[in-house]
Amino acid sequence: MNHLEKQNHTAVNKITEFILMGITNNPGLQAPLFVVFLILYLITVTGNVGMVILTHLDSKLHTPMYFFLRHLSITDLGYSTVIGPKMMLNFVVYNNTISYNWCATQLAFFEIFIITELFILSAMAYDRCVAICRPLLYMVIMTVRACWVLVLIPYLYSTFVSLFLTTKLFTLSFCDSNVIRYFYCDCLPLISMLCSDTRELELIILIFSGCNLLSSLLIVLVSYMFILGAILRINSTEGRYKAFSTCSSHLTVVVVFYGTLLFIYLQPKSSHTFDIDKMASVFYTLVIPMLNPLIYSLRNKEVKDALKRRWKLFPNVLF
Repeated sequence: MNHLEKQNHTAVNKITEFILMGITNNPGLQAPLFVVFLILYLITVTGNVGMVILTHLDSKLHTPMYFFLRHLSITDLGYSTVIGPKMMLNFVVYNNTISYNWCATQLAFFEIFIITELFILSAMAYDRCVAICRPLLYMVIMTVRACWVLVLIPYLYSTFVSLFLTTKLFTLSFCDSNVIRYFYCDCLPLISMLCSDTRELELIILIFSGCNLLSSLLIVLVSYMFILGAILRINSTEGRYKAFSTCSSHLTVVVVFYGTLLFIYLQPKSSHTFDIDKMASVFYTLVIPMLNPLIYSLRNKEVKDALKRRWKLFPNVLF
């Protein structure tokens, strides 16, 4: 619907709820998908809650790297919980509805957690850069105060951006159709339902999205350029391997997360469809939050050792 059509198309009633189209309209896939996503979500909750508890309880994990990992798990748990339970409920109910206020709330919290995750991954890249390039000054640079600043600024900034965009979007007029062609309340499908002029809003979202993605990615890339240079200057193969192993888990998470986001944003407009976005969104809202704690636990010796120590404290748990 173009701008002139939207201006002439007035809402019949104020919308009080939206209908979510969900992932698929095929009734035969509802039950299998519910089971699959329930398993994914349970693994996500178990992995991320476990990582938060483990990095808090184990004194050997009280380092800047695991401080950031704890907050990465919090953001993963946050945005997967904002999306997952409601999406799974829609598989088992007849009317896939969401109230107007909850739709705004879901969008706001999702944006808070997803933006925060971008910059926490950047903070983790900077942390690894300092650890490898300036090992003797690591504890001087990465103080407790510095770590909290690197975490609190993303939380505060993402809250501001989220409230600003959500308020601006939901103060505009929606058309009489209340069907969202998506499985959660996201900016793009909601904008397509507005009767108001959306050009300003679209420009604001483009600027914020581009700046958030590119600035955080730039920090990651620059950090890994310095890391690569430092690793290449190490004479021994064993030393290089040891240095690289300290950031391999983070690098894996970064490639998967940013790769998915770039796939969405860099698609040619001609091939950009809601169906493709749905699949990509399922991946980064439910699959990536499940993978992150698994990557850090399976590829990280310190985390595996901490798990063993915690397990030895409870030898009779299963008996």
